[in-house]
Amino acid sequence: MTPGLSSAYLVRVLTWHTLLLLLLLIGSQIMRVLAPNALLLGGVFMGLNFGLLSVGIRWALSPTASRKRQRVGMALLGLKLLLFLGLVSALFFRMDLDGVSFVVGVSSLLIASVIGTLSSGPSFSST
Repeated sequence: MTPGLSSAYLVRVLTWHTLLLLLLLIGSQIMRVLAPNALLLGGVFMGLNFGLLSVGIRWALSPTASRKRQRVGMALLGLKLLLFLGLVSALFFRMDLDGVSFVVGVSSLLIASVIGTLSSGPSFSST
């Protein structure tokens, strides 16, 4: 995958994710089913996590990266994982969040990834 293709994919998925979050927020306001603050927090959390992860992996695992850059990049990705797990733990223990709404917000990124992949056109095959 070329850097341009992965950047376009990242933008496409995050755009779909934002649109899905907006639709979910509007739907939750109309139907009064989900807590909008937890829904939005879950979506923003996952979007930020996805963005940082994809940029970190692209930076650390590029074909031209030195061994030192790869090691530092992997250490930073591990630190990001620990920080985000700590943040989620703090959110649930310190704030009164609706877990179902949070998970729906988080899951919207998975749906956005599928839509972003399907909307990218024909896949590249090795034939």
